[in-house]
Amino acid sequence: MQHTAYRLEALAIGLATYPPLRDTFDSIRSSGEDFYGYKSDESGGEAEGRELLGVISISTEASVHLSITRLMVHPEHMREGIGAALVSYVLDRYDDIRHFTVTAGTLNAPAVALYRKFGFMPGETVRSTAGVDLTLFHLNR
Repeated sequence: MQHTAYRLEALAIGLATYPPLRDTFDSIRSSGEDFYGYKSDESGGEAEGRELLGVISISTEASVHLSITRLMVHPEHMREGIGAALVSYVLDRYDDIRHFTVTAGTLNAPAVALYRKFGFMPGETVRSTAGVDLTLFHLNR
């Protein structure tokens, strides 16, 4: 899912080519991030028969700071509220956290709109090695 979502994001922000993702199953497993998934409601509600439609991962850097490190939605299920449901889940689950950050492609209008909807405010912008402008968003509560 990450590779497919990454290709679509690259196209959405105007990249003709994009650097390859270096993640492997082992590097993701040992990343130290916590992952949460969003599954379909099909197959009578049995968890093992449902399709994974979205994933969010987080990294807790201190007892009061959390970073959303990845958010991806299966391309066939975009614009169905899955990304919003995942962000909402993290914000609710970590209600003791006071500061959240997330980085998004500055030109990725859907991602920027999603984070702004939850109160994230744009901060500094940096240029990635691929030449993409990335904005760091902050949410303080």
